[in-house]
Amino acid sequence: MPVLAYVLIALVVLILCIFVSCVKIVPQAQAYVMERLGAYQGTWSVGFHIKTPFLDRVARRVNLKEQVADFPPQPVITKDNVTMRIDTVVFYQITDPKLFTYGVENPMMAIENLTATTLRNIIGDLELDQTLTSRETINTKMRAALDIATDPWGIKVNRVELKNIIPPAEIQNAMEKQMKAERERRESVTRAEGEKKAKILEAEGAKESAILRAEADKQSAILRAEAQKEKMIREAEGEAEAILKVQQANAEGIRLLKEAGADEAVLKIKSLEAFEKVADGQATTILLPSELQGIASMATAFKTASQKPQA
Repeated sequence: MPVLAYVLIALVVLILCIFVSCVKIVPQAQAYVMERLGAYQGTWSVGFHIKTPFLDRVARRVNLKEQVADFPPQPVITKDNVTMRIDTVVFYQITDPKLFTYGVENPMMAIENLTATTLRNIIGDLELDQTLTSRETINTKMRAALDIATDPWGIKVNRVELKNIIPPAEIQNAMEKQMKAERERRESVTRAEGEKKAKILEAEGAKESAILRAEADKQSAILRAEAQKEKMIREAEGEAEAILKVQQANAEGIRLLKEAGADEAVLKIKSLEAFEKVADGQATTILLPSELQGIASMATAFKTASQKPQA
């Protein structure tokens, strides 16, 4: 009885182990290629699966993510017979796990060799200068060629990049000398442009300064003319006002004499007194009206008569 129990327990444990070994969980971004009795049975995608014991097996676990293959530098010859070394980087993705498993024996080696031959064909049609300046064109041509060639293997080539282009040492030295000469030329051009711009700015500054100076002189002359004009106007107004005051004073004097009842003789005597004051000046000749001459003679006679009794 105990022996039978042990056998049953062992049998249950064996069945459990077999069942557990038949349970498969496919993770994300992976696929399992299944075979039954050595023949392709199917491709398991993400999820829970149970295989048939002793009949099914996982032939290959395929990674469906985009992958990167970095290949070592390959020697290539350009159209003008220059040998250089170019290393490439291929970005690819497995789209058909069945074709990837059964299409080619070693997919990565196949892609590497296909990349090298395609690169040699493309570079062979280009000269050195074109090779160094046409990376994008070379990448596009290689991607198209590799994508078509790898379709039967269940592989899609997304991008191809030229990582490094290594020309021969003598070509590198010549390129460095050319780059140095080009840098010196650009430096000279830049310096000349800077000097030219500096002179232009200096000339423009002198021009602006001259214009501002001329404007200042113009404004100053205008202000001086305005001041002189204002001065002359003020002086003329002052003289006119003085003349008006004198005339007003004379008119007022005549009015007062008339109001006082002064006759013509008195007026003439007043006029004589006025001429006498004029004679006090430095003038050597005085012209008198004819009617005043008689009055002057009478006044002189009167003065002489009044002085005789005193003698």
